[in-house]
Amino acid sequence: MCAERLPSAELAPSPAAPAWRYPGSRTSMALLLHLKTVSKLRGRGDRIAKVTFRGQSFYSRVLENCEDVADFAETFRWQVASSIDSNEMLEIQIFNYSKVFSNKLIGTFRMVLQKVVEEGHVEVTDMLIDDNNAIIQTSLCVEVRYQATDGTVGSWDDGDFLGDESLHEEEKDSQETDGLLPGSRPSSRPPGEKSFRRAGRSVFSAMKLGKNRPHKEEPQRQDDPAVLEMENLDRLAIRLGDGLDPDSMSLASVTALTTNVSNKRSKPDIKMEPSAGRPMDYQVSVTVIEARQLVGLNMDPVVCVEVGDDKKFTSMKESTNCPYYNEYFVFDFHVSPDVMFDKIIKISVIHSKNLLRSGTLVGSFKMDVGTVYSQPEHQFHHKWAILSDPDDISAGLKGYVKCDVAVMGKGDNIKTPHKANETDEDDIEGNLLLPEGVPPERQWARFYVKIYRAEGLPRMNTSLMANMKKAFIGENKDLVDPYVQVFFAGQKGKTSVQKSSYEPLWNEQVVFTDLFPPLCKRMKVQIRDSDKVNDVAIGTHFIDLRKISNDGDKGFLPTLGPAWVNMYGSTRNYTLLDEHQDLNEGLGEGVSFRARLMLGLAVEILDTSNPELTSSTEVQVEQATPVSESCVGKMEEFFLFGALLEASMIDRKNGDKPITFEVTIGNYGNEVDGLSRPQRPRPRPRKEPGDEEEVDLIQKSSDDETDEGGDLPSVSSSPPMRPQITDRNYFHLPYLERKPCIYIKSWWPDQRRRLYNANIVDHVADKLEEGLNDVQEMIKTEKSYPERRLRGVLEELSCGCYRFLSLADKDQGHWSRTRLDRERLKSCMRELESMGQQAKTLRAQVKWHTVRDKLRLCQNFLHKLRFLADEPQHSVPDVFIWMMSNNKRIAYARVPSKDLLFSTVEEELGKDCAKVKTLFLKLPGKRGFGSAGWTVQAKLELYLWLGLSKQRKDFLCGLPCGFEEVRAAQDPGLHAFPPISLLYTKKQAFQLRAHMYQARSLFAADSSGLSDPFARVFFINQSQCTEVLNETLCPTWDQMLVFDNLELYGEAHELRDDPPIIVIEIYDQDTMGKADFIGRTFAKPLVKMADEAYCPPRFPPQLEYYQIYRGNATAGDLLAAFELLQIGPAGKADLPPINGPVDVDRGPIMPVPMGIRPVLSKYRIEVLFWGLRDLKRVNLAQVDRPRVDIECAGKGVQSSLIPNYKKNPNFNTLVKWFEVDLPENELLHPPLNIRVVDCRAFGRYTLVGSHTVSSLRRFIYRPPDRSAPSWNTSGRLLQGRRVLYSAGPSSHPTGEVVVNMEPEVPVKKLETVVKLDATSDAVIKVDVADEEKERKKKKKKGSSEEPEEEEPDESMLDWWSKYFASIDTMKEQLRQQEASGTDLEEKEEMDNTEGLKGPMKGKEKARAAKEERKKRTQSPGPGQGSEAPEKKKPKIDELKVYPKELESEFDSFEDWLHTFNLLRGKTGDDEDGATEEERIVGRFKGSLCVYKVPLPEDVSREAGYDPTYGMFQGIPSNDPINVLVRVYVVRATDLHPADINGKADPYIAIRLGKTDIRDKENYISKQLNPVFGKSFDIEASFPMESLLTVAVYDWDLVGTDDLIGETKIDLENRFYSKHRATCGIAQTYSTHGYNIWRDPMKPSQILTRLCKEGKVDGPHFGPPGRVKVSNRVFTGPSEMEDENGQRKPTEEHVALLALRYWEDIPRVGCRLVPEHVETRPLLNPDKPGIEQGRLELWVDMFPMDMPAPGTPLDISPRKPKKYELRVIVWNTDEVVLEDDDFFTGEKSSDIFVRGWLKGQQEDKQDTDVHYHSLTGEGNFNWRYLFPFDYLAAEEKIVISKKESMFSWDETEYKVPARLTLQIWDADHFSADDFLGAIELDLNRFPRGAKTAKQCSMEMATGELDVPLVSIFKQKRVKGWWPLLARNENDEFELTGKVEAELHLLTAEEAEKNPVGLARNEPDPLEKPNRPDTAFVWFLNPLKSIKYLICTQYKWLIIKIVLALLGLLMLALFLYSLPGYMVKKLLGA
Repeated sequence: MCAERLPSAELAPSPAAPAWRYPGSRTSMALLLHLKTVSKLRGRGDRIAKVTFRGQSFYSRVLENCEDVADFAETFRWQVASSIDSNEMLEIQIFNYSKVFSNKLIGTFRMVLQKVVEEGHVEVTDMLIDDNNAIIQTSLCVEVRYQATDGTVGSWDDGDFLGDESLHEEEKDSQETDGLLPGSRPSSRPPGEKSFRRAGRSVFSAMKLGKNRPHKEEPQRQDDPAVLEMENLDRLAIRLGDGLDPDSMSLASVTALTTNVSNKRSKPDIKMEPSAGRPMDYQVSVTVIEARQLVGLNMDPVVCVEVGDDKKFTSMKESTNCPYYNEYFVFDFHVSPDVMFDKIIKISVIHSKNLLRSGTLVGSFKMDVGTVYSQPEHQFHHKWAILSDPDDISAGLKGYVKCDVAVMGKGDNIKTPHKANETDEDDIEGNLLLPEGVPPERQWARFYVKIYRAEGLPRMNTSLMANMKKAFIGENKDLVDPYVQVFFAGQKGKTSVQKSSYEPLWNEQVVFTDLFPPLCKRMKVQIRDSDKVNDVAIGTHFIDLRKISNDGDKGFLPTLGPAWVNMYGSTRNYTLLDEHQDLNEGLGEGVSFRARLMLGLAVEILDTSNPELTSSTEVQVEQATPVSESCVGKMEEFFLFGALLEASMIDRKNGDKPITFEVTIGNYGNEVDGLSRPQRPRPRPRKEPGDEEEVDLIQKSSDDETDEGGDLPSVSSSPPMRPQITDRNYFHLPYLERKPCIYIKSWWPDQRRRLYNANIVDHVADKLEEGLNDVQEMIKTEKSYPERRLRGVLEELSCGCYRFLSLADKDQGHWSRTRLDRERLKSCMRELESMGQQAKTLRAQVKWHTVRDKLRLCQNFLHKLRFLADEPQHSVPDVFIWMMSNNKRIAYARVPSKDLLFSTVEEELGKDCAKVKTLFLKLPGKRGFGSAGWTVQAKLELYLWLGLSKQRKDFLCGLPCGFEEVRAAQDPGLHAFPPISLLYTKKQAFQLRAHMYQARSLFAADSSGLSDPFARVFFINQSQCTEVLNETLCPTWDQMLVFDNLELYGEAHELRDDPPIIVIEIYDQDTMGKADFIGRTFAKPLVKMADEAYCPPRFPPQLEYYQIYRGNATAGDLLAAFELLQIGPAGKADLPPINGPVDVDRGPIMPVPMGIRPVLSKYRIEVLFWGLRDLKRVNLAQVDRPRVDIECAGKGVQSSLIPNYKKNPNFNTLVKWFEVDLPENELLHPPLNIRVVDCRAFGRYTLVGSHTVSSLRRFIYRPPDRSAPSWNTSGRLLQGRRVLYSAGPSSHPTGEVVVNMEPEVPVKKLETVVKLDATSDAVIKVDVADEEKERKKKKKKGSSEEPEEEEPDESMLDWWSKYFASIDTMKEQLRQQEASGTDLEEKEEMDNTEGLKGPMKGKEKARAAKEERKKRTQSPGPGQGSEAPEKKKPKIDELKVYPKELESEFDSFEDWLHTFNLLRGKTGDDEDGATEEERIVGRFKGSLCVYKVPLPEDVSREAGYDPTYGMFQGIPSNDPINVLVRVYVVRATDLHPADINGKADPYIAIRLGKTDIRDKENYISKQLNPVFGKSFDIEASFPMESLLTVAVYDWDLVGTDDLIGETKIDLENRFYSKHRATCGIAQTYSTHGYNIWRDPMKPSQILTRLCKEGKVDGPHFGPPGRVKVSNRVFTGPSEMEDENGQRKPTEEHVALLALRYWEDIPRVGCRLVPEHVETRPLLNPDKPGIEQGRLELWVDMFPMDMPAPGTPLDISPRKPKKYELRVIVWNTDEVVLEDDDFFTGEKSSDIFVRGWLKGQQEDKQDTDVHYHSLTGEGNFNWRYLFPFDYLAAEEKIVISKKESMFSWDETEYKVPARLTLQIWDADHFSADDFLGAIELDLNRFPRGAKTAKQCSMEMATGELDVPLVSIFKQKRVKGWWPLLARNENDEFELTGKVEAELHLLTAEEAEKNPVGLARNEPDPLEKPNRPDTAFVWFLNPLKSIKYLICTQYKWLIIKIVLALLGLLMLALFLYSLPGYMVKKLLGA
């Protein structure tokens, strides 16, 4: 034991560092403990005490030969740097000291320091507790003092002393600023003492102010009800000698347990890392439903859906701003998850795209696939995507697109809400396509990614050219031309290329513009090498935006750095074709350091109103301001030390050449291909007052032996050594006692604080995870009191959280901390504080029945902690360990540097620092995929330590003790050098016993579908095998392997606490070649030291299950136990004897000894052999004479032989049994094997297939306890019935229970459980009259002004009415479930987050607003959607629509007949088990019953007991039977597109036995949601034909038809099930009409038959309307109407009522299948596990020997009804005036009105033009005629048209019934101008205003409560409606009003009174009376001139004419003047 014993009592800890050297550590803060005496010790011996506080332990001196009192009288002192928290612990352990063996613990005393902190001084005398937390008589007396800095002590703390760790503010602030600087606390852990002991024993036994408490109990909460005061209780318990059961004292509600209960500790948590980067199948499906409010006028929009690089387009809709598409797109991918989740889904709307032009972008929406995948159900359903224009960020939103987006991986099944009539009025703002918590108004933001510099880049070109250049020119160039490329949200930007530089300097920033918060989670930063041929990635780093921002109230925008990030990838040696290039792209785990990059990130929210803003979102690259070298932290010298203690399990391929192990950190230590070292000068350590040790080192080293600058040389690899053989598969390196060491010096910026904080959080998380696993294990193995353990876990969690708060707040003012460091610290502190609060709250709520729910909540804590611990700004790179052979890199392991980082504060210490870690080396990159990755390349036991060089003195502190350091041969002065190897002088001898009992559910390794397994156990460098058991997947080896002469190095007590790991590998023995690997698991042995007794509770060890893994997949369980026994001085004689039966037959094999093997009892297993199904061929031969062999625990039974499998695959002997010895503990029951063999000629057998029943639990029969009064009844009765016991002798026989059914209660809720005892009777009655009244009442509730909705006419109703009514009910139920679910969750949330309301506010507001809006839209009258179904409900009988398969609702109909899949062939290499489908070779049908013998007698005495059937009484015969199978296929939804156009032409194909129906001629063109509405009748004979396949195929004109998907139904199980799945029981009995009874047997006959089969007394009918079954009485209506309305008496109604409540019948009751439609997923074998759509159907079966059923129901799809809508446009008013008059500049408009029905834009109709309207008034008197086909049930218009001229046939579309009216301004020489529009939903549109004045814009926007009307009910409506358009600011404005009249007629009515289009005959409208101005000037030129002359410009024209005349005269005068003059002059 290498502990320092303190020689004298007053000695403080080992050389304490003087406090003056550390600013801020104050001398006065200390904890002093004076240990006085320990009394009532037993026996005589040497005693030693160990005291521990904050992980620092001191030992007292040894008191030799003391008897019952040990007088220690010693004082211990702890220098404390941060003030003591009132919930910290002090621990004192008293040992019996031994020189040879480990010290033996007598007892422990733990004390919470609350009182010490408050009062400063406490004296305590108390008893100790032993290992098992039991109180022992020994007591001790101590005195504790605490000197706080300022002498203050905290106030009294009211909460529980262990739980209520509220932090005292005054303690927290000033004293903690500086933290524990290195050395500010004595290095008190002597070398070799573990830094902290594992939580093996109780971590706290809760103590109240130093009082001990029994039973691992924990604090009593003030608010918990408790009967006794705690302290008295303690004394009481102590007095009673600990004999009380704690829960009998009503403490159960608070007991908490903080020690591990399940022996989980023996199972080391080693996961062989999953091979990330393996490609998988994904499917992204997007349904574009419609778009609304698109910005732009008269558009022809197309929606483009882009996922990654794949684009798909919808069809084009003409001239509309709200197009309706309902088109479905599917994108298939086969890539790795990382690549998939970074792909961008982009939905954009393009305007007027055609073949020639690409169209203009209206707006787009982006989101990454990961965001969708992280949604609940991996989908967004019916959400509105907001469109924005990336080229114009100042504009607002550009419209909305409603879509469904879903992402499916393999095996995900997406629950789509039911695709029925979706009529809910869309609340766009409440249903945006955004994840929870993202605000609806996202703003534009700039993302600045600053790229500063990089270091340590690898060589990327061949050195050939470079060497030539160097030879000729003498210049030496770096062989890499790097640049950085950044990818974000589908865009990328790159920096400039820095030629030939290993240390490039960029100082550039890449700027992205995107909406904030972005819907893309990750940003990818990649360093690439520019090359003439192709650029390759050097390294990739992903920035997760969620980790560098926080969206809470006190959150912060994304920010990062400036900081270094490390990049990892392939190995650094340059090859032309790098096989691991994928690793450099960021796929998979990097296997080597590549480079590090200094970068920063900032986000700026843009003010889009700013005019200077560039409005484009193109990526820009600009210069960034350089940052100083030191801003990322001061460069420090780090020291990494490692010691290789063991290297074993080296793969035999590498066994022939010498092997070395190389350790690297960054490029340091990389001798082979590190090449480009950091070339910056290493900082010469400056002498500072704090660095004494360091100075010491430098002075002592003489200059000549050290390399550059006085350092020690690094030794980074172990000396080469040849491996030796361990066994045929593995080698080991014979290190024996000489362990090689490595050490490396490296320089990194000192950012340890980041890593420390991450480590603290990691510690909390690890502890939580360990605890949660323990609780799960307890639940799984059914240990008692899991809730106490969970309380303990929560207790530790809250302590851990508060500890973080006190530790993390150090180094606040550190100058190299980035903004992210500060913000992250704040948010981590907030999160952990609230988590601590929540954990405390939860702890109080944990009860036995809520454990599972609370466990789920705790898992959320764990996820959050793991998320918080991941530090986005790296500092020291990870450490890689490579195994090298022949200078080639073979296999590696990677250890995060934070796990190795040393700190003097225990919580900050890395979890593997100074510990021996077991590492399994694996192959790099893709080589490790598949079976190559299953094998271990090497197993290392490696000790690692990383810290600052100046903390170096501690680097050996965690090694197993007992070694001498071997240094390099240098002169003796150099003691400062680390050792190059360790020579172990101490070793202990041990014996390991491995008790290998059995394994189960192993993988099949042979083609027969079985294995020949044996296990190989490795410990240190020995291995042994169990025997091989042939042909089994569940071997019971029952074998003990003994490993002798094990030599373990190190101290005995350390080995006891932390023994080495045992590796168990399971192989399949092959006659040829080497054994196949099946799986591997790890274990830790239970250790017994030589001085410990081999007795309970620890020994003998218990058998436990260990999970076996192969690669990533679980590959079964191993049941075993392991013990490691120390061999003492007396040799093996001291070991417990190996007794137990020595198996004579098995030779030298020793079985598992008695105390460990399970206790057995006699059980009988009865087997029901029913038949075999679907057997495939074996070796090309058909199976003809099969037999089934059953085997369990070595015993078994064979079925009878089936003589001719083809003719009858059933067995003729049904029940056989065998007896077997099974363990009492059901969890240890061995599996049962079912094998099918085919008996061939000449006595040969071939194995067909096998099945393993791994757990017999579900087949165990437990005889009922007759003593309990109601052993057979727990009737579930309807809510709302009143139970009236003994309602008077006259009315009912005694003991009868009358159960009245109140009619208001919907029949659907079966929640209340009313227990009735077996003797009483229950009466159930249905009252019809009340229901009628109820209906009438409901009707009256409707609003008074609306005409009442008439009762639907029976003749109008059909099966579809019933179906749609049922779907409404189903959706309503789902909604209620969700609502109640969310309410519950919210309540939980509120409970847990009292202090956390902040982040919820936004959501709450949104929700409240949404509710408010809903209320608003629902209030006006019943004509509206939400109320309408309410009123319909009571009138239509419903059926049950199951959103999934019927099997999942009724437990696969395995109520007595089970189906076991028979498997054959090897288990695939694929990581997931989806390949099991391909291995199924048939099915065995039968059942098992397991029970202890003998059974109680009365079971066999029951009436009619047939001994040949044993427990399987009342089984039907299994003779062949002919059945009529009737399949009704309703419709399919979401089919996977099968044609290039993104559609399919589906039809139904049905296979059953030899019948194959293909309904090819009735294919439905271009539909992904086809309604089939067909029924098919097939005659089949069970058992030969019992598997029904319903498939949907895609019809193709040429070529074969493709399978879209299929579903398989096992009809036989349904047919024989007690749930009676042959024909569903309807809700009501009716002999005619749409609800006609389908079953040939009437309800009364069915009831009689059920009673007979179940041996139930009854049914007794009478008096009318009453039936009695067993002890239940049902009452109901006694008459029914026939077709003619005659009322007749009948018993059917009450019989039906009894059937509907059959599950309430005692003993035999079970739920009967109701009339239903089931929804089955369609699957395609080519795409296993991914749903290809869904099919709604149901199946009826009728035995042919019974009366024949009636004709099938008619469920053919409803034909749409033909209607004609006549719209008369009378007038318009207040239309905006667009044109300026040509002459006068006056405003006017040439108005016309355009109208069409949605989906029929090409049939749009225009009125004539009202020209030159000066007032905005227009008169038209114009009639439109719109004929259309309408489906009333779905409220859709049906359009059939050819998609294009090349289409083969017409496609049917369903679109909502909406009428669009638009006003336009006609222009003759340019395009017409759009002025405004309104869209009226014909089912619910606002009633028109009476006058133009009353008509306002609010009518259309819904801000005004206007009664909504439906044209289908009103038939005729007239009024004024507003027309709207959007202005520049994107807001609605009123642009006109239109007066119109809508008149709806059926096609027949329209034919009877026809009218003309426009103003034509027949029934013409009169011409409008338009003012004189309304004409076209160039059509009536005279009229126009007259208008101009006569009205406006009369005087002006006269003036102009006069002036013209005057001018004319003047001109004439001037013209004629010269001639006149000449004439006069010449006198002519």
